Amino acid sequence: MKKIRKGDEVVVIAGRDKGKRGTVLQRVNDWQVIVEGVNVVKKHQRPNPMRGIAGGIADKTMPIDQSNVMLFNPATGKGDRVGIKTLEDGTRVRVYKSNGEIVKA
Repeated sequence: MKKIRKGDEVVVIAGRDKGKRGTVLQRVNDWQVIVEGVNVVKKHQRPNPMRGIAGGIADKTMPIDQSNVMLFNPATGKGDRVGIKTLEDGTRVRVYKSNGEIVKA
């Protein structure tokens, strides 16, 4: 079970965008995620009329390592570590480590 999933609100804890909050747009692989508005770079593109691409400088969101983000806990207003707990009926859920509440997904 992945501790950070698509649609989660996260806080960046390391790097150039430290302190920014955003929503996870997608998981690239097992260790990288793309977060909205975080790790945005300038991409110089050549025009390609066959594909309909205009030339110029475009903003592109690049992946960030999941170790550099923490799940945002609305109860505390800060980033929080996440654990996995098995309920009585056998389902596995994600819980915040600080207060034990179940993560709303």
